[in-house]
Amino acid sequence: MDWAPSVENLVRELSHLPGVGRRSAQRLAHHLLRCPEEQARALATSIANARDVVRSCSRCGNYAEDEFCPLCADPRRERGIVLVVEKPADISAFESSGRFRGGYHVLGALLSPLDGIGPDRLNLPALRRRLDSGEVRELVLGTPASTEGDATALYLQRLVPPGVAVTRLARGLPVGGELEYSDSLTVLRAFEGRIPA
Repeated sequence: MDWAPSVENLVRELSHLPGVGRRSAQRLAHHLLRCPEEQARALATSIANARDVVRSCSRCGNYAEDEFCPLCADPRRERGIVLVVEKPADISAFESSGRFRGGYHVLGALLSPLDGIGPDRLNLPALRRRLDSGEVRELVLGTPASTEGDATALYLQRLVPPGVAVTRLARGLPVGGELEYSDSLTVLRAFEGRIPA
């Protein structure tokens, strides 16, 4: 390219973002270099700040700045129903429906032996503590309808103690689809149509 090395470096780093190819990264880089300086610096500061203060919620694994995320800290949430998802972004899909008032549990990954992801890489110790506390009445398996999602759901079913109902989301979500990209109505129908696992 005929660009300065720092511009090329910015394009390369932006192209590492999910869903951003080289052309989109170029457009973003040009925008950041043309926008008012305070806007670009505010973006850089917010990224650095989030990286410094955001951590995993000690109860569910969602993004948090304190020990508990805002959802776990909310006393109005129904703690007896826990919806297990792969990543924090999946929570947004359910929260946008406005109907689910239970708790969440973020696994952080899905079982994938080919990629070297076994049970030791999932956020299972915190889930076991929640299940052993006797507080959970229903565990809703919200893993995607994929080979890895189904394998993870099957593995989780074996961890659940007697007396805790285990359900799966209805198959209203497309096979291989990501919760993060599903519309709120599809997510709501999948949740309301959940079935025993």
